[in-house]
Amino acid sequence: MVGPESAQHGRKQSAVVPSAHLAPALDAIGAGGYVVDEQGCILAANSRAAELLGRTTDELVGRDAHDLLHRGPQGQQLPATQCRMRQAFLAGCPAQGSDEHFAHADGSLLPVSWTITPYDVGDGGTGTLVVFYPRPPAAGTGPRREQSAGTLTDFERLALLADTTTQLTSTFDIEEALRRLVGLVLPRLADWAVIDLITERDEVWRTVVAQADGDAVIRHVDFEGPMPPVPEESLMPLSKALRGVSSALAGPDTYRGTPDSGIMAEQRRLFDSAGLHSAAMVPLRSTRDVLGALTLGRAGQPDSFTVSDLPLLEDIARRTGLALDNARLYQRQRKVAETMQNHLLPQMPHVPGLKMAVRYLPAPDASQVGGDWYDAFALPDGATALAVGDVVGHDLEAAAGMAQLRNMLRAYAWAQQGPPSRIVDRLDEAIMPITDVTMATLVLARVTRTDEGHWQLSWTNAGHPPPLLITRDGLAEYLTDGHGLLLGTGVRTSRPDATVLLPPGATLVLYTDGLVEKPGHTLDEGLNQLRRHAAALAHRPLPSFTDQLLRRVQPPGLDDVALLVLRTPA
Repeated sequence: MVGPESAQHGRKQSAVVPSAHLAPALDAIGAGGYVVDEQGCILAANSRAAELLGRTTDELVGRDAHDLLHRGPQGQQLPATQCRMRQAFLAGCPAQGSDEHFAHADGSLLPVSWTITPYDVGDGGTGTLVVFYPRPPAAGTGPRREQSAGTLTDFERLALLADTTTQLTSTFDIEEALRRLVGLVLPRLADWAVIDLITERDEVWRTVVAQADGDAVIRHVDFEGPMPPVPEESLMPLSKALRGVSSALAGPDTYRGTPDSGIMAEQRRLFDSAGLHSAAMVPLRSTRDVLGALTLGRAGQPDSFTVSDLPLLEDIARRTGLALDNARLYQRQRKVAETMQNHLLPQMPHVPGLKMAVRYLPAPDASQVGGDWYDAFALPDGATALAVGDVVGHDLEAAAGMAQLRNMLRAYAWAQQGPPSRIVDRLDEAIMPITDVTMATLVLARVTRTDEGHWQLSWTNAGHPPPLLITRDGLAEYLTDGHGLLLGTGVRTSRPDATVLLPPGATLVLYTDGLVEKPGHTLDEGLNQLRRHAAALAHRPLPSFTDQLLRRVQPPGLDDVALLVLRTPA
């Protein structure tokens, strides 16, 4: 399966002579297994692989594994370039996967999950070991096999644990992580799953009560919600699990006596309503605290949990606890970052005759805070300063640098009493010795009212995307004058200023590059798209203009977006 694609599907000669020790070693695995050489030809296969594929080991040895076995979901020959196993094989690194199909000798397809790892074939040769096992049919293709944890093979246990790690650590959303956990254990290990979590206020919340119904999962929300407190002295299984004392098994007789706590009463209600005849309860722990407990119950499955099942369930719970802890830490950090961002971004001043609107969109993959910012403030001479800038990065460090830069800019703008270029020059001189900012871009502008009653814009641009000016009739142009070097280069050059009269009812758009930069597109394409949409929205009221502009442009979310929009009176 991992060998290079070939137009010849017959028997191939291997570059490494098969060693006699390979077959006995493969038979000890317990799952289907074969070894391929550096060209992807099968050197040896075990009897389990031959049984699953409907071939003899002699029919497998010497054949190109990819050409012989790997098929698409409709049974088509799969190009080697689409083979995920082959990519890992060529890289010489361990890998695993599922949702694959092997060709059976009778022409049918065998859904499989697999793992591969480099393997020493002896005599100085290096090969690759492929281990696979049949995968339960997908939803809608047939009944899913229910297994006791004790009947899983060692490979199936490892595959389940690997799936648990992969699926739970790939999300920082707690609800999504719990949904994935339920999908992993139901109905493979049980037909009921209950997750109780301890909140930051040390209260227990029954977060998930789910039942497997064939391939569907049914949530029983009537059992979910707040739980009674955990008694310190209770020896009941769930109470011990929630205290992190130990894992335990339970049956209907466990809850027949007089309840020692409200939690025991809730468990009796659950057992009676669900008809559980066996359950296992294991703590969910992080490296610091007990986060809750996982209960797996069986009602329709005939086998009962045994002590030998607990190590696997505890391993699943341990990986779940680490994933939940990471998700909680991420959400806590995001909340702190959002609070910080709200305090860093200022309120807009009221300027008679002018309307202003601002928006900030954090990059979703960052910590919800970054180096993009907008600002507007009054100057001593009655003018209004406008600024939009971007410090390199979109993390807490960039946000701290942004706060330094913005505060210094305000101080210089208030004290200098000069054109924007002079203020930005002074700011650029101070960046390297005073701040932690490495590089930044910035547009600084002054909006003043002339003696004739017009509104005038003066600005300088330090390596930032140009402002966009749209008339009330929908004519849009970028203000490309006044452009100079970005901040932090260490190069001292005189910065230019530019001035323009703002027409009545005109809209000025200041923005950061996250609005116009998209993967696979040039910057010119992004700027042209922004100009077209802004021109089409020129007649809209300013709040609607701003929201619709973001909706239509659809920034990709790879970087933060800061947006400041100003409109002159009509």
